[in-house]
Amino acid sequence: MLRSLYSGVSGMKSFQTKMDVIANNIANVNTTAFKSSRVRFQDMLSQTLSSAQGAGDNLGGVNPRQVGLGVKVGSIDAMMENGALQPTNRELDFAIEGNGFFVVASKFDGGAPIEVLYTRDGGFFRDSAGNVVNSNGEKVLGYLAEDLEDFDADTEITFDMLKPLIIPETDPDNEDRDLQSYTIDGTGTITAVYADGTGAESKVLGRLAIATFSTPEGLEKRGNNNYSSSNNSGSPVYGSAGDAGFGVVRQGFLEMSNVDLANEFTEMVIASRAYSANSRSITTSDEMLQELINLKR
Repeated sequence: MLRSLYSGVSGMKSFQTKMDVIANNIANVNTTAFKSSRVRFQDMLSQTLSSAQGAGDNLGGVNPRQVGLGVKVGSIDAMMENGALQPTNRELDFAIEGNGFFVVASKFDGGAPIEVLYTRDGGFFRDSAGNVVNSNGEKVLGYLAEDLEDFDADTEITFDMLKPLIIPETDPDNEDRDLQSYTIDGTGTITAVYADGTGAESKVLGRLAIATFSTPEGLEKRGNNNYSSSNNSGSPVYGSAGDAGFGVVRQGFLEMSNVDLANEFTEMVIASRAYSANSRSITTSDEMLQELINLKR
C-alpha cells in the first residue's frame, strides 16, 4: 500500500518539473534565438516479488513479478533546431542560417579573451569606442583584417586568432577620413567605407567568428542568451560563415525562438491531467489505508 503513496508522490514531483520547463518555454516565446527544452521521464527501481523461471519438463516459463517504485526525470533536453528568421532591416542585427554560434567575451588578458561564451542572439551594437558588442556589453569576437590575409582553405583556425571586432569612427590608416557606412556579408566579413573631402575608400575590417560543436545539445545555458561549452558538448571548432558546416550570416535579421506554443499548451494539459491523476492515486491509497485501520473498530 505504501508503495503506491510514494509512486504518486514521485509522479507529482516529476510533473512539477515538467510544468516548470513548459512555463519557462512559454515565458521565452519571444526571446531572441531561445531554444526550448523538453522533459523525458524514466521509471525508477522495481521491487521484485519473484524472479523469472525458465521452462521445464512439466511447467512452462514464468515471468518475473515486479512492482515499480515510481518515476523520475530522466533528462531535460535542449531542442537546438533553428528558429525562424525575423527581418529587422537593422545593419547590426545578424542571424545564422544553419549551424553555429557567435562568439563573445567579457574577460580579457592583454587584449586576448580568457573566457568565451557562445550565442545565437545576433543583436549587436557599436559602443563609444567602436567595439562591436551585444546587449550585455560583451565584445563580439572574430578575425582582424591583417589575419584574414593569411587565411586559405587549409588554415586551421585556433582560439588565439580570436580578437574583439572594432568598427572605428575614423580610418585606422588615415585619421582624416571618417566612417560613412559599413556592411557585413554572408561570410560575416565587415567592410567599412571611410571618406574625406577628397574621396572615399572601402576597407575590410575583420570577420565574425563562428563556432560549432559536435553535440550542441550538451551546451550549458548561462543566461543572457549565452551558452558555455561542457564536457558533453565537445570542444568548439572555429571557422567562418559560408564554410562547410558553419551556416551563413544574414544581416538585418534576428533568429526567433523555436518554441511551438501549440505543442507547449498541449504538453501543459497533459502535465496537468497527469499531476491530478497522481494526486488521485495518493488519495485513493489513503482511503484504502483508512479502511484497513477501521477494521480494528
